[in-house]
Amino acid sequence: MDLEEFRGILGEALAEGGSQHLLRLTDEEIAVLDPESLEKCIAPTPRLAELSREEREWVYATALRSLVSREAVEVANIDELDAVLRTAQESGAQGAADRPSGVDLDLRITPEVSLALTLRRTASRALAVEQHTSGGVAHAIVYIHAADLYLVERVTAGGLHMFTLAGSAKDAAHVVQLLVDPFDVADKDGRVHRLTPQQINDENVGSPLSEAINSALVVGQLVLLSDRPGPLLTTYATERALWTVFVEHPDAPTGIEARTVGKSSLSRMIRRLLALPDDQEPQ
Repeated sequence: MDLEEFRGILGEALAEGGSQHLLRLTDEEIAVLDPESLEKCIAPTPRLAELSREEREWVYATALRSLVSREAVEVANIDELDAVLRTAQESGAQGAADRPSGVDLDLRITPEVSLALTLRRTASRALAVEQHTSGGVAHAIVYIHAADLYLVERVTAGGLHMFTLAGSAKDAAHVVQLLVDPFDVADKDGRVHRLTPQQINDENVGSPLSEAINSALVVGQLVLLSDRPGPLLTTYATERALWTVFVEHPDAPTGIEARTVGKSSLSRMIRRLLALPDDQEPQ
């Protein structure tokens, strides 16, 4: 079965059952299951960034045990692996930090795990989302495969990855909207303020937007990643309103718009970012 046929079958299944939570994985578990993705995938691994090379060796071993105990994977050579881990623990040996050292893993993973890992590596377009708060930075990546197939990967500041299959741009946009407007302050559409790159560089964007930037409780950054540079959307959620700054193209001399938005307009802007090149604006 080729990738397009696979996507079609998934799209049909989602059309019947709606969006579906797939699974949760930690940074360490992803590193064990798909070590190459640490370099090739855009999703961050904040927990691993905090660990030394030696510390990673042990958290990978713990992650593998967790995967096996949850029956997310089966290790065909589990006895051989267990012997190596015991020897390393007793001797204090330190091996390569890419995976538990000294043995090649013969992993057999469940369909849910395989599906998540496949879809996060085969999308030609993705929407990268950052949520900045006083508590840190959370992320979401929406992997865009078809008008009826999106993989949403939410990543917490602690390195927990939550995967959801969405069957429409509307469903995928809803997950993103909850991230950039967690306090549900998007109320109504305001007047459009057209800005230039020079105004933004000089921080001369007018008092209303400046006040929103300075008092924002949640700042969202949405960037479309594709072969051609895509639009950028920044959101500022205050106690009472949500402002958006939309940029049609990076470094474009025009096409920068700022305004307050309501829920419907915010959803429509996010769906615009998720649209495939040949799509009309998703409804």
